[in-house]
Amino acid sequence: MANSIMLMGTSSHVGKSIITTALCRIFHQEGRRVVPFKAQNMALNSYVTRDGKEMGRAQVAQAEAAGLEPMVDMNPVLLKPTGNSCSQVVLNGKAIGNMSAREYHKGYSLKAFDAVKEALNRLQNDFDTLVIEGAGSPAEVNLKANDIVNMRVAKYLQAPVLLIADIDRGGALASLVGTLELLDEDERALVKGLIINKFRGDVTLLTPAVEFLEQKTGKPVLGIVPHIEDMGIDDEDSVSLDDREERAAEQNQAALRIAVIQTPKISNFTDFDSLAAEPDVSLYYVRKAEELGTPDMIILPGSKNTTEDLLHLREYGLEKAIQQQVEQGIPLWGICGGYQMLGQKISDPLHTESAHNEVQGLGYLPMETTFAAEKLTSQVEADCVDLQFLGRKLQVRNLYGYEIHTGETKFTGSAAHPFCITKRSNQIVQVAEGLTCQPDGQGQVTGTYIHGVFDQDDFRRQLLNALRARKGLEALPIQRSVRQEKERAYNRLASVVRHSIDMEKLAQIMGEGTC
Repeated sequence: MANSIMLMGTSSHVGKSIITTALCRIFHQEGRRVVPFKAQNMALNSYVTRDGKEMGRAQVAQAEAAGLEPMVDMNPVLLKPTGNSCSQVVLNGKAIGNMSAREYHKGYSLKAFDAVKEALNRLQNDFDTLVIEGAGSPAEVNLKANDIVNMRVAKYLQAPVLLIADIDRGGALASLVGTLELLDEDERALVKGLIINKFRGDVTLLTPAVEFLEQKTGKPVLGIVPHIEDMGIDDEDSVSLDDREERAAEQNQAALRIAVIQTPKISNFTDFDSLAAEPDVSLYYVRKAEELGTPDMIILPGSKNTTEDLLHLREYGLEKAIQQQVEQGIPLWGICGGYQMLGQKISDPLHTESAHNEVQGLGYLPMETTFAAEKLTSQVEADCVDLQFLGRKLQVRNLYGYEIHTGETKFTGSAAHPFCITKRSNQIVQVAEGLTCQPDGQGQVTGTYIHGVFDQDDFRRQLLNALRARKGLEALPIQRSVRQEKERAYNRLASVVRHSIDMEKLAQIMGEGTC
């Protein structure tokens, strides 16, 4: 049976996901068969596995760090907020419907725990080390009775727990002591150590705090992990967009400015990380019309509630601001939900996403989308052949990405298709995908359902060079390799954490937690 370690936090966003990722890479470097696990994730950033199942992005990064292909057993329950305190519930990689917070926590979560246990049992049989991530805080007394992601998992496995606090936001000592005080005695006994995360400055200044914590709680402080700048690892949800805005402000002298429209239900914004990391790009997120400025390209991202986000663009003047830029020749891209918005009409007869039967689209592309009950989730391979973009021809074969949407799109007029899907869910196909057109005197408008196209190094640089040519700038060779940079990021993170925590003590703790 597998050894296990569980990472819990005093609150959300203290760094549980990142520490879990670090341990996965450390154990992978040691030659262990290590696997990440999170029973339940709540996020709008998701991923599609090779077998067409949906899971949270954080566990994808952790799987990569562990040298594994992502699989849904790593995250059997995914909650995707849709608005009004409701979420789409994804169980074992497949959407089973929308539920209110009350319906899920009071009526369904404990049923979902059966799937959690089944996934854990399979992972225990196939791997020798489990690194398990909790969610939020284990001390939320109002949620505790039906919580399936924190202490219920630890108790089921009798897994030792490390409790993490974020010192960068202040109150770390109080949050550690308070969380332990709110746990039941048997839960507190499972907590074997404390970690202080995101520290800035001279670590010796924390010596009195460490001594106080160990004396007060009886728990060892395993380490103090420093704040890590520009980590280069996928984020889980839109909270991290604030950090992206700070980085964009630092890059505002870059040659190219790319604006991503930040709608209330933005999803899969990790699609644009590779663009943002290019040295000649300043990528920034736009909430208000006056923030749009003078971009070289605009992107409408994916959305968990496409019709509501489309109406938001209309109500807050973003639709008009985008239109003005397109009329001035600025290219516009839409990905997934953003692609659907570019069409003439979106219909939702089954009220899959909202109470609106029909919403008029932005009207740029000759197509109409009708939402259906079933969601399409598949990995794809595609070719981009002879895509005319800003007077240049983009040609890239064997693009890898994934589709994740409920809408069925019907083409209503003539326009070019930027991509051809050649493989979907391991099946050979030939499917024209996406649309692109350029009205007279206006900017080119392009849309696709494929997530991940900008992660392809050759395609991304060809597109950026087309934008550069439009500004009279010379073309650049490929500047970055996304895959190699991810590997470097995981190794860097592992090195920092390895040197920040007591690995010998951690090994002793995990020995206690043998299942």
